[in-house]
Amino acid sequence: MPKLIERILLIISDVATINLSFFFWVQLREELGYSSFLTLTDLSVASGFLCLAWLLLFLFFGLYRSWYAQSRFDEFISLFKTITLGVVLIFLATLDIQQDVENPVQISRIMIVSYWFLLLGTVSFGRMSLRTLQRKLLEHGIGQRNSVIVGSGKKAAELFDKMKEYPALGYKILGVIPLRRQDDYAQPAIPVLGEIENLKVVLARNQIEEVIIALETKERDEVFDVIGACNGLKVNLKIVPDLYDIVVGQARTNQIYGFPLIEIFPELMPQWERRVKRLFDILFSGFVLSAFSPLWLLAALAIKLDSRGSIFYSQERVGRNGKKFHVYKFRSMVRDAESISGPVWADKNDPRVTRVGKIIRKLRIDEIPQLLNVLKGDMSLVGPRPERPFFVRRLKKEIPYYTRRFRVRPGITGWAQIKHRYDQSFDDVRKKIQYDLYYIENMSLRMDLKIIINTVYTILAGKGH
Repeated sequence: MPKLIERILLIISDVATINLSFFFWVQLREELGYSSFLTLTDLSVASGFLCLAWLLLFLFFGLYRSWYAQSRFDEFISLFKTITLGVVLIFLATLDIQQDVENPVQISRIMIVSYWFLLLGTVSFGRMSLRTLQRKLLEHGIGQRNSVIVGSGKKAAELFDKMKEYPALGYKILGVIPLRRQDDYAQPAIPVLGEIENLKVVLARNQIEEVIIALETKERDEVFDVIGACNGLKVNLKIVPDLYDIVVGQARTNQIYGFPLIEIFPELMPQWERRVKRLFDILFSGFVLSAFSPLWLLAALAIKLDSRGSIFYSQERVGRNGKKFHVYKFRSMVRDAESISGPVWADKNDPRVTRVGKIIRKLRIDEIPQLLNVLKGDMSLVGPRPERPFFVRRLKKEIPYYTRRFRVRPGITGWAQIKHRYDQSFDDVRKKIQYDLYYIENMSLRMDLKIIINTVYTILAGKGH
């Protein structure tokens, strides 16, 4: 089922069941003698407002993300938690402190429990019916995704059989791609789509959407080669569980019919969250640049008086999709700091930092001009830090999945910045990349807010470099 149609059907189902449960609840109140709405117009307005609030809450908690062969029970649990939170918020929003706190709780207030029960039951029924329909379609081959197994021998053959046994998983297995030409698949009927050396060509020719890696633990080097070869392609990567140890912290597990798969680099932030994130970037950057402009002018004057050189510092960095751009900062080092040393990472106690530079670095004021990069769209407030092309070329060779960072806008602050120390060596960078990949695979507005709050705390506590 196309994602757009799936979301439209979900919204239609939710709108119908949310309104249905509300009208049932109102009818129940009237039967018990607790009338709340004088006219049909009042009832319709209240129902419409409440429905919109619920849709926004469902959207915020990710209940409109694409669903593919996931557990209906897990979705029910997500609904249970979201609806319970929503009902608690409604109860608190309609709380009359003088009436409800100082006096015994009225039965009319307790009846909100019946609303919770009706809402959870009707919305769950609507969604489970839709999910059952989706699963039936998948079992009949409708909506399955073109998939390929990258694997060897018996392991690949067993996985092929399991995928065929459970069509509701949503995988249309077209064949396998062996690591070596002489691999034996135990079943001659399994089609071989091509050679591993031509992986990208094979994936494009067969319009593959899912790549499932089924290799032995001893073949972990080849696993990274496959991941690197798929980088930049619009395919989903999954791996069999016994190789989980090589991608710890960078994958999430999906399981149905007792059939576990580990998802590598799952879908990023949904479209609506990306739009809200971009809007927040623009509004926040514009506000900070304009509202605190006297402070930035004072910082610029201090830099000019403290040492020779320009006020601003510009340096080429690599951003989203590998696009190069120039990042702007207040200059915190002596002029031409890298003319002798060449490209190096700044140390915490770097002797090249000026007196004013130490202060503005501590307060992160040197990063403020990067808000111009945010307004231009080269950067975001939150994301992996952009790196220089010199280091990118080196890191791409040493870390196969390093370019994964280029799928999102780089940021002024990020998960790695609040979790790890200053970059002083390649070991530090490797550690930060783990944090960056964790952020990319789990990025959300809630996580961005958490990072921003931690960054503000770091600045106010004087823990910045």
